[in-house]
Amino acid sequence: MDPIAGIAIYFVLWWVTLFAVLPWGVRSQHEADNVTPGTERGAPLAPALWKKALATSLIAGALWLFVAWLYVYQPISFDDIPFMPDLSAEY
Repeated sequence: MDPIAGIAIYFVLWWVTLFAVLPWGVRSQHEADNVTPGTERGAPLAPALWKKALATSLIAGALWLFVAWLYVYQPISFDDIPFMPDLSAEY
């Protein structure tokens, strides 16, 4: 795999994973009955963004390893995917 493509794939996987991880363990100020004056009641009480960034990096790394393995060893080729268009046909 080209290093630039590998970095780009990791970047995309990291952002998708971040949006999946962000809601983990979030409690709003309203739920905790600890609303700070001047803030939105639905704002998170303690978002723990560093922990979520670390979890996102680890999960995205594992997903990237899986994608790299698929790319290198090709246990599933494009011909095995039924909805892929036939790219070998000449027009």
